Amino acid sequence: MLKLIRVGGEEVVAGSSVVEVSELRKEYPPDVKAVDGVSFSIPKGIVFSLLGPNGAGKTTTVEILEGLRTPTSGQIRVLDVDAARDYSSIRKRIGVLPQNFEPFDLLNPIEAIAYWADLFEVSMSKKEVESRLDQVGLLHRKSIMSKNLSGGEKRKLGIALSLVNDPELLFLDEPTTGLDPRARRDLWKLIEDTKKKGTTVVLTTHYLDEAEKLADDVAIMHKGKIIAHGSPSQLIKKYGKKTAIVLVDAGPEGLKELSRRGIQAAKHDNDVIVEVSDPSELRVMFAKLSSIEVKYKEMYTRRQTLEDVFLGLIGAKMEEGVLQE
Repeated sequence: MLKLIRVGGEEVVAGSSVVEVSELRKEYPPDVKAVDGVSFSIPKGIVFSLLGPNGAGKTTTVEILEGLRTPTSGQIRVLDVDAARDYSSIRKRIGVLPQNFEPFDLLNPIEAIAYWADLFEVSMSKKEVESRLDQVGLLHRKSIMSKNLSGGEKRKLGIALSLVNDPELLFLDEPTTGLDPRARRDLWKLIEDTKKKGTTVVLTTHYLDEAEKLADDVAIMHKGKIIAHGSPSQLIKKYGKKTAIVLVDAGPEGLKELSRRGIQAAKHDNDVIVEVSDPSELRVMFAKLSSIEVKYKEMYTRRQTLEDVFLGLIGAKMEEGVLQE
């Protein structure tokens, strides 16, 4: 009989996960609980994003999964191996881009990838090395010494190195830090393409739009605990507020006129905001607002985002101490 477990609010078959964490704890003397009883599971072939403010415990959690730290207690299985006991047996099946990655200064990207491939005992032709660089948009910089690459280019090289061994499980810690918007989107596509090939990706990022765009499953940590877990859409539906219609520069007069017509609204800066609890009511509300003679520059809807949810949850935890579900 198949055993089902819950992952991100959904049931999946036990054993189909590449990472299984149960009651993970990491403590530092005298009484610091960096990770405090965390449990989650990551199914094969998804992008899993671990989010949290500085000091939440997400980096410690990921470093334990990467084999860089030893847990105080709990069970961790990575690629069906007890990661606390036998990580060496799976190291070549994993790719890692650390947050503070620094490439080999005196090697150019071609040499760096060739050297990294040797370390993993992966045979790569010059054409394959160049193809890997082309994937991350660095082919035109293949002969430049790494120390002369920009910060964003160094991140790209780090991602190229993390993919050398075609890993089954890929850890990306702040992969788009220092990249311009175009380069960020190029790497988003690379991550999506990597997932399509069956690679499971663990993503930590401070860019909430990045997590919303890429992640299939999100866990939000605060003070060593997971306080929310689910897909971006599930989290937005559960914790998000109402959809807002924004009347730009409608000002106090606009707010007064809407109030006179019995429409509840609020003013933020010089904009007037009308919240709608049910998206199906948007068309009716737009019709009402359009029939009212209120001066404004433009009118648009603003839906809740994962960033709104994140800030709301973390704010609630900080203000109340305990989040009420």
